[in-house]
Amino acid sequence: MTVDLAVARTRLADARAEATARVASLEDQHRAIVEGSRWTTDDDEHDPEGSTIAFERAAVASMLRDARQDLRDLDEAEGRVDAGTYGTCEKCGREIADARLDALPAARRCIECNALRR
Repeated sequence: MTVDLAVARTRLADARAEATARVASLEDQHRAIVEGSRWTTDDDEHDPEGSTIAFERAAVASMLRDARQDLRDLDEAEGRVDAGTYGTCEKCGREIADARLDALPAARRCIECNALRR
């Protein structure tokens, strides 16, 4: 069975829209945290009531890095569509199941190779 290119492109476009929206939201959150901390003199490092501003900033920054990596992974997946290798495991050469590609459109490996980390 070969990968339907129209389905692959739609799958990737949908994932790109989600990732782009996630990046924009996280950038807004990060900006708000930084801006908010600029105007406060609170000693949040010793506040027993909750997380610190530094922790929140670091958490959002980490999620933002992940979301940007997702976009890069989707770019690479689009390249595989163009090259005719989308949906083929980069390790064993077998087909990646549609269910896996639906869940992870930028998947490079079949579930078996991913589970074995080979």
